[in-house]
Amino acid sequence: MAKEKIVLAYSGGLDTSIILKWLKETYDAEIIAFTADIGQKEELDGLEAKALATGASKVYIDDLREEFAKDFIYPMFQSGALYEGQYLLGTSIARPLIAKRMVEIARAEGATAIAHGATGKGNDQVRFELNAAALAPEIKVIAPWRLPEFRETFPGRAEMIAYAESHGIPVTASAAKPYSTDRNLLHISYESGVLEDPWFDASAPENKDMFLLSVDPEDAPNEAEYIEIEFAEGNAVALNGEQLEPLRMMEKLNELGGKHGIGRVDMVENRFVGMKSRGVYETPGGTILFTAHRKMESITMDREVMSLRDSLITRYSSLVYNGFWFAPERLALQALVTESQKNVSGTVRLKLYKGNVIGAGVKSPVSLYNPDIATMEADPTQAYDQGDAAGFIRLNALRLKVSAGVNQQNK
Repeated sequence: MAKEKIVLAYSGGLDTSIILKWLKETYDAEIIAFTADIGQKEELDGLEAKALATGASKVYIDDLREEFAKDFIYPMFQSGALYEGQYLLGTSIARPLIAKRMVEIARAEGATAIAHGATGKGNDQVRFELNAAALAPEIKVIAPWRLPEFRETFPGRAEMIAYAESHGIPVTASAAKPYSTDRNLLHISYESGVLEDPWFDASAPENKDMFLLSVDPEDAPNEAEYIEIEFAEGNAVALNGEQLEPLRMMEKLNELGGKHGIGRVDMVENRFVGMKSRGVYETPGGTILFTAHRKMESITMDREVMSLRDSLITRYSSLVYNGFWFAPERLALQALVTESQKNVSGTVRLKLYKGNVIGAGVKSPVSLYNPDIATMEADPTQAYDQGDAAGFIRLNALRLKVSAGVNQQNK
């Protein structure tokens, strides 16, 4: 009989290298290693040879960067998603794409299971598995870190390094970094290790080398740089007059944001699994895009449409963070978001300076802003009669006066 096939989400690090070999031995299975290229850059070097040397029967390293930018980052940014007021969801939004491609490979290869190296304490296990369940409920998921036999075999890093050495697994057995990282086109995150102490100052001068995508804002250029971003139906389509596809737009914005120290966030967030977690994030291009998009909406989006969309930001952000990208409720919300963006077109001018993204102008051929109506001078259109405001105020004040009267009587 043919061996069972398992598709493993493989990064080439110590954990997934050990898991690859452990799965092959424990399940007597054929392991197909899959790595999604979503912007990790040099982290992908040598992965195919490493996976094959560790025991993989086949290796997929798929360039998903354009799909990531176009079908995941852009739709999410149209929604205004911001988890707990700070986090631009850089890790969260990458997981559904990885899960999608994993199940596609599993079906193409006739695999019965997918596997991942996410810890049993984190959000990623939930994201991988909920998204996979929504796309391919027939495929089972193996999560070694949740299996007692795996944790008993590998209670710590020392045991994993010893296992790697004894099995000829080509990993670098060096001292552990004081934190862990996760990188993609949208951001890079830092967590665990020294960062588990919320009093630890990640912005201190001695920690400058930790950051990979941006300079320290204090070291950024002393002169501001102006840029212009053009939008069409809520999507950024041109930078400084140059038409750019989503991938190239994100790459260019990352370069600009990194140069000016933009997009650093240090926060304690609430994980879906129930605990608080401290994370440090760099999202240079995403921060510029988020600010530009919001400013574009300010003159093109109807007030009540904006209010409705904004009322759903917390829900939408939680759906992405918690792993419900392919859930029917997120798809329904996305339909509303897409409708809200039909007139979000025009140009935004921004000033980048020492960690700040400063609005410096906005214009649109479909602008709802009319200076003739808004002016404090005489309105040439006579669209607004200031005298009408008296009745407007009286009607809105009625319930307040009634309530105040009742409260005074009860004192």
